Amino acid sequence: MNFYYVLIIVISAVSYYVSWKLKSKFKKYSNVNLSNGMSGKEIAEKMLADNNIHDVRVISTQGQLTDHYNPANKTVNLSEVVYYERNAAAAAVAAHECGHAVQHKVGYSWLQFRSKMVPMVNISSQLSMWLIMGGIFLYYSMGNPWILTFGVLAFAVVTLFTFVTLPVEYDASNRALAWMQQNGIVQPQEYSAARDSLKWAARTYLVAALGSLAQLIYFASILLGGRRD
Repeated sequence: MNFYYVLIIVISAVSYYVSWKLKSKFKKYSNVNLSNGMSGKEIAEKMLADNNIHDVRVISTQGQLTDHYNPANKTVNLSEVVYYERNAAAAAVAAHECGHAVQHKVGYSWLQFRSKMVPMVNISSQLSMWLIMGGIFLYYSMGNPWILTFGVLAFAVVTLFTFVTLPVEYDASNRALAWMQQNGIVQPQEYSAARDSLKWAARTYLVAALGSLAQLIYFASILLGGRRD
């Protein structure tokens, strides 16, 4: 078993652990009720108002971990457990998604760059693995590296996107936490719970980025003749 496979196993194990930890943290902090009694929806609406954002709607969406900000139609989409609940975990998620709305308003450079990448990433993510698998076959059967080259380049775009996402997510969390603390939205215990929740959520993005980078290095090593049987 070569170094690549060991690395993938390690990253997969870490990814599983971080995902499990995130779910357990949110379950734990869902029991930390807010002293102000505000729901996730109300937290989101107040943060938007405090940042003079009046053209973004807060809506409920089905499913778990489906929370996101949509810059196209200017909506903060909160899962039902966040939209209706009144606890530290819901407050953290609601404020985080509003952090993206604030980024959008102020023209945060990393968010703008990420948004510009989306069309290219959508195409690259759909084609990259097909190009790589077909390219590897052609590379070893016919010595033709071009399809594999295009596949590696397409996957590189996807990998770059995962790393560009990191500052966007960390900044949104920092904006959310600063707003909650400065405006007295949460008490110290509630703030600690919200901060810990967002810390573990951010780590899922970090692990995903590292996993994508490991795959990219492996595919590039095949193209460059670096694979060892």
